[in-house]
Amino acid sequence: MSAHISTSRAPDQAARPTPAIPLGQRLKAKGIDGLTLLLVPAALFIIGLFVYPFLYGLWLSFHPKVGDALANYSKFFADEFLYGTIATTLWLAVPVTVLNLVLAVPIALRVRHLRRQRLLTTILVIPITLGTVLVAEGLLNYLGPQGWFNRSLIALGMISKPVALLHNYWGVFISLLLTGFPFTFLLTLSYLSGLDPALEQAAATLGASSWARFRHVILPLLLAGLAITFCLSFVQAFSVFPSAVLLGAPAGPTRVISIAAYQAAFEDYDYSMASAIAMIMAAVQLAIVAALLFARGLIYRGATSGGKG
Repeated sequence: MSAHISTSRAPDQAARPTPAIPLGQRLKAKGIDGLTLLLVPAALFIIGLFVYPFLYGLWLSFHPKVGDALANYSKFFADEFLYGTIATTLWLAVPVTVLNLVLAVPIALRVRHLRRQRLLTTILVIPITLGTVLVAEGLLNYLGPQGWFNRSLIALGMISKPVALLHNYWGVFISLLLTGFPFTFLLTLSYLSGLDPALEQAAATLGASSWARFRHVILPLLLAGLAITFCLSFVQAFSVFPSAVLLGAPAGPTRVISIAAYQAAFEDYDYSMASAIAMIMAAVQLAIVAALLFARGLIYRGATSGGKG
């Protein structure tokens, strides 16, 4: 009798439908919840402000006024006056970035141990608040033939006539150095502040000199951060425009690639060509950044940080 009852219940249990999993639980299992949905406005903002303009510019670059899809790129690399702007821009951006990094590391090493770190950091980052245009305007007065710099050197007897520091390579170089250093310094200081000081103290206890501690302890841990700092600082310097126009020679030695794009868009009214130049500009930056990150991986493959605690 009991066997008959248990046999009759088995089909009923098998026939019962599996309870449906609520939609919310299924989305949460896939990583989609209320917190994730908060990222939607930011994602839409990025798509609208960055992704769409880039894709539209890429599409526009392949639709020239005359010729086939690659006519703009062929025109750029066939004209030395145009493709020469790549070397000109690199000749400005790379040395400025390297020098900023060389200056930022020792200064950041010193500043991180100071008591009034915030005050000194605030003084060092003032050029960021001024902006590139205001810095360029100030340098026009400071570095000019009758500016304070030349007048001071003449008064001290160090020079007999004013040094030409405007409307040439050096005017743009100095401007990029002043406006780019605070950014490089802040990034370097943030990476250094994240290193555990106990590691350096342990090396000092074992008899390592200050240079040995920097070379074998700090630098390997800082290398990944320095590579990222170089990339961001380089991209910032490579996009130079106001300094090259106000302090350089836009038709000569400081005709950078951004000026070529501006002239194509707003003087020749050839937006397709301007888009092609912008795409070439982005490709050069991407190639430099990718090469640097690849080189970093070949040089050092150890830990990328030495966090506190």
